[in-house]
Amino acid sequence: MQLTGGAHYPVVVVGGGQAGLATSWHLTRRGVDHLVLEADRVGSEWRNRRWDSFCLVTPNWQCRLPGFPYDGPAADGFMLRDEIVAYLEDYSRSYDVPLVEGVRATGLDDGFRIATTQGAVTADQVVLATGPYQVPRIPRMAERLPTTVTQLHSSQYKNPDHMPAGEVVVIGTGQSGCQIAEDLHLAGRTVHLVTGSAPRVARFYRGRDVVAWLDLMGYYAKGIDEFDDVDAVRFRVNHYVTGRDGGRDIDLRKFALEGMKLYGRLVDADQTSLRFAQDLSKNLDHADAVSEGIKDSIDAFVAANGIDAPDEDRYRPVWEPSSEPEALEIKGISTVIWSTGFRRDDSWIRLPVFDGRGYPTHHRGVTSVPGLYFIGLPWQYTWGSGRFGGVADDARYLVERITEQRAGMHWIAGLPRKTVA
Repeated sequence: MQLTGGAHYPVVVVGGGQAGLATSWHLTRRGVDHLVLEADRVGSEWRNRRWDSFCLVTPNWQCRLPGFPYDGPAADGFMLRDEIVAYLEDYSRSYDVPLVEGVRATGLDDGFRIATTQGAVTADQVVLATGPYQVPRIPRMAERLPTTVTQLHSSQYKNPDHMPAGEVVVIGTGQSGCQIAEDLHLAGRTVHLVTGSAPRVARFYRGRDVVAWLDLMGYYAKGIDEFDDVDAVRFRVNHYVTGRDGGRDIDLRKFALEGMKLYGRLVDADQTSLRFAQDLSKNLDHADAVSEGIKDSIDAFVAANGIDAPDEDRYRPVWEPSSEPEALEIKGISTVIWSTGFRRDDSWIRLPVFDGRGYPTHHRGVTSVPGLYFIGLPWQYTWGSGRFGGVADDARYLVERITEQRAGMHWIAGLPRKTVA
């Protein structure tokens, strides 16, 4: 499909990832004429910003895009990167999505005029499905490192052979940092992992994937408005775990036993060394405590509901740091991988919908600007918002609001002019 500059659409969806496609599916079902703009190709975020061995961390059965649930042979498995891309491509072909690829939205102004790389269009309503992972976040500290060190953001990492020979420092222990460190470790590279406050979760417990337990317990259906600490929930770091090789825990203590070097939080750097806070033990203990706390909640659920589930011994730390490393000499380090997340770039959106931090203000994706919506934000309403497991619910909710506003617009348009206030 080609973009027609100057055209007007009832609804324009900006972003053709899972959130944008799920919205389009519901709009199509309701017969709402619309356009989906995708800056690259369907699945580009998964294709371009994930490493070669990347896989889902939630089981395939959680892939529940509207009208297109996972129906492959490995419901309890974890799709690899290329399988995820294929899933999205197949989804985009499963219905008549009005998709324009290779066209980037560059401006959104009053009157819902959307400037793009191929001309401008206008809309009655706009859904922004551009996702949370837009611009790699790398601290200014990176500028202090010598030019002899190759520096990558986690979104640029592909595989162990894609980097220079030598020792590697991975900074950050969110999902990406831990999984990249494991990928390098399994390939026999010497890895220095700089930890943070990210929690972890067990892969399996008492006979089931922990995701299955949490789903059964209703955790994934719990709305953000049911929490007292909304901001703490919305901006918290994801628990680290992996779906690799059928799924397993990521235990940094086990990595340390096998030769990986662990450090506390990075606090300073210069041409010769990296320096760390003395919080390695604290970070490891915190990650374990969160994991064990989730097990506590599962135990309580099993007992309260009389569920027949096998008993399981609790985790015991397999390694404790004998000291807290204060510094690491850069000599011998060939590569630093910054697994430090992303920031949003909404500078092209020139409408008053952002708070002092630059975060979109909304209720379940509905903003204070009538007709403007967001979808795909982390914890937009539930844990699954923006993910394969929960974005369908958010898309359905927004399309209900879209059709309600359209009905109101049509009602007002049909009134005699003199009666309209």
